[in-house]
Amino acid sequence: MTVLPTVRPRRLRRTAPLRAMTREVRLHPQQFIHPIFVHEGAEDQPIHSMPGVSRHTVASAVAAAREAWSLGILSVILFGIPEHKDEVGTGAYAEDGIVQQATRAIKAALPNLTVITDTCLCEYTSHGHCGHLCEVAGQWTVDNDPTLELLAKTAVSQAQAGADIVAPSAMMDGQIAAIRAALDAAAFTHVPVMSYAVKYASAYYGPFRDAAGSAPSKGDRASYQMDPAGGYREALREARIDVAEGADFLMVKPALAYLDVVKLLREHFDLPLITYNVSGEYALVKAAAIAGYIDERRTVLETLGGMVRAGADAIITYHAIDAARWLAEER
Repeated sequence: MTVLPTVRPRRLRRTAPLRAMTREVRLHPQQFIHPIFVHEGAEDQPIHSMPGVSRHTVASAVAAAREAWSLGILSVILFGIPEHKDEVGTGAYAEDGIVQQATRAIKAALPNLTVITDTCLCEYTSHGHCGHLCEVAGQWTVDNDPTLELLAKTAVSQAQAGADIVAPSAMMDGQIAAIRAALDAAAFTHVPVMSYAVKYASAYYGPFRDAAGSAPSKGDRASYQMDPAGGYREALREARIDVAEGADFLMVKPALAYLDVVKLLREHFDLPLITYNVSGEYALVKAAAIAGYIDERRTVLETLGGMVRAGADAIITYHAIDAARWLAEER
């Protein structure tokens, strides 16, 4: 006689309400951070490599932030594309810089929305690197220590414009300490620093560089961003340094190829942990959905759920608006 199972996990999967009741991973729009590109042009510009994403004017950036807020998304992160670039990224820390303008406008319209500002120079430099450029042993790279001063100036300028959180992404040694000291000296002790602590020199950034016009004109970023083939020790070391220097958040970027690193940081640190669902990850899903190869809605929610399961507290994602709408429909 066949012995039938008495323990049947399928019982709890039989209906949608049962599956919802026993779900361990739950997504909510409050977990999403909506990225907004802002430029100094007179009109929005669609980004070809990122279907559905545009470079916004300041006015339309406010509208995009308002839409996010209406869907329950409580945070946005701003990336600026200036009209003019120079060797030292002056537009990043100018009082009337494009991110500073957008921050003031969004905070005026939506004072309770959390505005995070990308604190970096690559969108503002004529060479596309994240700071002062120098040549070492015949190779172009960023001169670390002079760049710290520029990053600190940028962070203070963004805080003065009303940024709730500054998010340095340049991967310069000592950048968290330099920014924390500058913010504190300028009476912005209340402004947190969201560290791009574990950021890899990834091929997944391609569409972002198209969006921001920040592809390096010479050299690459492998000398300061992390090696994609690096192991856990390097990730832990980078995160520990940033925690010691005063970071308030940690981030892993990109997300999908590094979910094991997300889990690693979750197990070792108690700071809020962010993942960045980057432009290349977004573009892959969009292209496959447009071609009819995948169900976009199911794929996006499954992907974001995987990031939360790995340990993310919040996710920067270009899918934020769509995902928030889909979750609202499910509720």
